[in-house]
Amino acid sequence: MDGTKIDAKLDLQGILCPINFVKTKLQLEEMEPGQILGLILDDGEPIQSAPRSLKEEGHRVIKVENFENAFKLLVQKA
Repeated sequence: MDGTKIDAKLDLQGILCPINFVKTKLQLEEMEPGQILGLILDDGEPIQSAPRSLKEEGHRVIKVENFENAFKLLVQKA
């Protein structure tokens, strides 16, 4: 993804809401502030809900882009 250093990755395709958000939160808890998490999320509710919920928790959504039949999301831990 455009040369950004990704510190951790999660492929959450097929994982329904809110479980995908719970898995994302658990991964972020293990990361240091400023580190980047790369996510792959399904279209629909996952990509509609996750970025909003992450922003509400103070994290920075750096990028969202189409990826095959899903979406790639880059998040910087607050």
